[in-house]
Amino acid sequence: MDGRASAEPPQCEPMSLDEVLGYVVDVFELLGVGILVVGSVASFVEYGLDLRRTHRRTAYERLRVNIGRTILVGLEVLIVADIVLTVAIDQTIESALTLGLIVLVRTFLSFSLEIELEGVVPWRRRATRTAEAAVVTLPDPATPNAGD
Repeated sequence: MDGRASAEPPQCEPMSLDEVLGYVVDVFELLGVGILVVGSVASFVEYGLDLRRTHRRTAYERLRVNIGRTILVGLEVLIVADIVLTVAIDQTIESALTLGLIVLVRTFLSFSLEIELEGVVPWRRRATRTAEAAVVTLPDPATPNAGD
């Protein structure tokens, strides 16, 4: 041997399924947190722009809607991470119960946010939109008809 390092490339061991799924969970968690951070910052930037263009109350309402939507999407992505973690990696009763509790809390939060944003419970949304579309504007009796 002349003291030089071997020219052979290092051998890579294949990753186990648990390791791959661990990385998948990490990616979904980072994505969920990223959505929350970037979406919130974008919502506040939009709020600042809206303050210059519209009334303060309108800008505030739009900020609430934008942040609410950001939270909904972020929570949904984080739920995916929790499901993958529990179903594929940590298959214990304790983990399943923890997942159930997390999903319950996040579902309740999502449900509450949807009601807050839409102003109506989800199962009444279609009926409300149909009723709004069916509203007919009646002519004002104080205005003379064009044909008279």
